[in-house]
Amino acid sequence: MICFDFISAITYIVVMKNYFETPLTAPKEGESLNTAQATQSSQFYQRGLGLKKEVQGILKKEYYSNLVEYLRANNFKLRGGGLTIHLAKEFGFCYGVDRAVDYAYQTREKFPDRRIFLTGEIIHNPHVNNRLIEMGLLFLSGQYCNGTTIADLKPADVVILPAFGVSIVEFQKLKQLGCILVDTTCGSVLNVWKRVDFYAQNGYTSIIHGKYHHEETIATSSQALKYSDGKYLIIRSMEEAQKVLDYILNGGDRQHFMDTFSKASSPGFDPDRDLQKIGIANQTTMLSTESLAIAEEFKKVFLKKFGEVNLNKHFETFDTICSATQDRQDAAIDLVKKRKLDLMIVIGGFNSSNTNHLAEITSQYTTTYHIDDPESILNKNQIRHKVIGSQEIETTENWFPEGDLQIGMTAGASTPNNKIGEAVKKILTFRHVDLEHLMNG
Repeated sequence: MICFDFISAITYIVVMKNYFETPLTAPKEGESLNTAQATQSSQFYQRGLGLKKEVQGILKKEYYSNLVEYLRANNFKLRGGGLTIHLAKEFGFCYGVDRAVDYAYQTREKFPDRRIFLTGEIIHNPHVNNRLIEMGLLFLSGQYCNGTTIADLKPADVVILPAFGVSIVEFQKLKQLGCILVDTTCGSVLNVWKRVDFYAQNGYTSIIHGKYHHEETIATSSQALKYSDGKYLIIRSMEEAQKVLDYILNGGDRQHFMDTFSKASSPGFDPDRDLQKIGIANQTTMLSTESLAIAEEFKKVFLKKFGEVNLNKHFETFDTICSATQDRQDAAIDLVKKRKLDLMIVIGGFNSSNTNHLAEITSQYTTTYHIDDPESILNKNQIRHKVIGSQEIETTENWFPEGDLQIGMTAGASTPNNKIGEAVKKILTFRHVDLEHLMNG
């Protein structure tokens, strides 16, 4: 997720105005759903709850790391016990995630006696989500849900919308119930929504590089459906993109195409009709190089089919790559290219898209272990990690070699600094390093 700059701030205001102007009734043919304005009020909070100072202390206590700050101040490097640990220069919490967690803590402070719900994981980090459970927050979906659904909510309940955003249908259900809503949707996500909204308004089908089951992509694709003729198609990879491109150029088995993308296309999608005019968008946490490559391949095919003179009538693209995601990927690449690492540790939720991509990137250069928490470093002989490119979790034996080691480390945008610090400390214990002496020496 992106760190806000001036452009992101303006985008946030414009897009959220459009997003929350969606009425509860279905539109007439050709009519936009945007008709009524929502503002910051006692029922709807988009800009925090005015309690930032009140929660700063507890946030620092729970997520800050002196060790990470030491690394940052010492060229992102630490030596001791024959180990050299290199931390990537961009890592961990981005602005959007930091803001979402901050708002969640403000919500608990503001409403100490109310039931507070999250529509789903506020971010993809098990430590943060479990901490929110300890604070009494409940989940309406996903692995942390206790069975409560939107249908069980009351007007007095408070509902936090996660950094990924929620679909328009889900938002309207919550609005109709009269719940107090706290919105933490990331500015980078809103930037993508703006593009999809533009495409739908102007008759373009949105081609979204993302995962159709991911909360962010569900919310993003719903933006197209604000319009009666809005369409979208979600593609996961370059391989799926090539299938679409082949159909655009050569046609093919329509039913096979529909079966392939049945869960990843808008209702009533017709590839023969809806692939003649397209706009490219992406889930913000996808591998940026792949997103850009996919956009370029679509451009080539549309140039071939329609010619340069007519290209803009049939093809649109706009860079919606999240800068924080990009920065972390670039920093990871820089680290593994410049340092001869014996191994790399990537910390972040196993279901975190941006963390998975960091692991995929670094695994091309050195042995990489994707862990969701420092506790996954069981000891110097065993490490529990996610297998790169799969959903499998395994425990690897003899993962920590003897002798002098160069170890790289980075973390996904949903990983707090305290977890990075804990991982570094744990590794140093394998060589009996006196950390206090090392940092103060």
